[in-house]
Amino acid sequence: MSEVPDVLAPAKLGPITLRNRIIKSATFEARTPDALVSDDLIEYHRAPAAGGVGMTTVAYCAVSQGGRTEGNGIWMRPEAVPGFRRLTDAIHAEGAAVSAQIGHAGPVANARSNKATALAPVRFFNPIGMRFAKKASRADIDDVIAAHANAAKLAVDSGFDAVEVHLGHNYLASAFLSPLINRRSDEFGGSLENRAKVARGTVLAVKRAVGDQIAVTAKLNMSDGVRGGISVDEALVTAKWLQDDGALDAIELTAGSSLVNPMYLFHGDAPLKEFAGAFKPPLSWGMRMTGKKFLREYPYREAYLLREAKRFRAELTMPLILLGGITNRDTMDLAMAEGFQFVAMGRALLAEPDLINRIARDRSVHSACTHCNRCMPTIYTRTRCVVTGAPDLPVSL
Repeated sequence: MSEVPDVLAPAKLGPITLRNRIIKSATFEARTPDALVSDDLIEYHRAPAAGGVGMTTVAYCAVSQGGRTEGNGIWMRPEAVPGFRRLTDAIHAEGAAVSAQIGHAGPVANARSNKATALAPVRFFNPIGMRFAKKASRADIDDVIAAHANAAKLAVDSGFDAVEVHLGHNYLASAFLSPLINRRSDEFGGSLENRAKVARGTVLAVKRAVGDQIAVTAKLNMSDGVRGGISVDEALVTAKWLQDDGALDAIELTAGSSLVNPMYLFHGDAPLKEFAGAFKPPLSWGMRMTGKKFLREYPYREAYLLREAKRFRAELTMPLILLGGITNRDTMDLAMAEGFQFVAMGRALLAEPDLINRIARDRSVHSACTHCNRCMPTIYTRTRCVVTGAPDLPVSL
């Protein structure tokens, strides 16, 4: 048997080397009021970098104006590069690497606040923006794929060490993969081979654009958590195709749908009251009346996506990143023992940006995150932990 790697030791990720195997996962920051990098955004990522992570992931870097989830989000364009360069310099000064999550929100995009047309596999209504997404034409699909390649080049110019291509959560590529959403009958619909064309084409275009200058990873749904959506069996096939295409340095395994079942990714408490309070009527009324169907509760446990992820680990040879319920050293070690090359953390680092440094000093340290998920509705204002308030506190080194 091969030796189990030390999660805190340096590790190769494609052409780069991280100081450890712990990645801060992409969590929408809501700290870009002018759709450009702010000092607040830089501090949001500098804190966990100073706190010991190997790499932090900036989210969400849309590849086009219409590909954003909402109108204050950043999209990759030349005007954004100077701010991104300040951000990447700040992260590198703390000894960490930094990745840009690039993607197109598809049916999740808020066309009203974006002031741009949203795209989807089929005409699709977004209740938050109260607008329909347009059925993407072949030309639209070609434009989106080209926009991903351009975004990746801008990431290189901005000093990023990696890009993460967003293929999850029913954003555009994931919506094409979903048999529930993608009801097309052309070359992009029907069979899984057809439905996977957007995801595979996007990843290949990104790799061609950057070569080995930076690492290329992808976030891929193992399951949408809804009947008729992406299943583990189909996702396994897609993952094997992505592996065979040879354009990725790692896959981060995720789950859930931003459209119909977000709690399948998060697990823990469902903050229905707080979500309803984040919207104005009539959306807030609808959330209070029907929110339990949208915000389904899944009990929290450590490494809650491990069972599904182990199926991918058993059938793939490429590096995999385990996400979901990674909050302490024992769980990190379990991930390493199960054959995963990296772990990704979100809420635990939102609560305590310096958690990794403290775990390095004392392996018995456990996260202060209570899995209340009241941080989730703050993505509509300014993402933060409402329990500890940690992102606004100095990092303890």
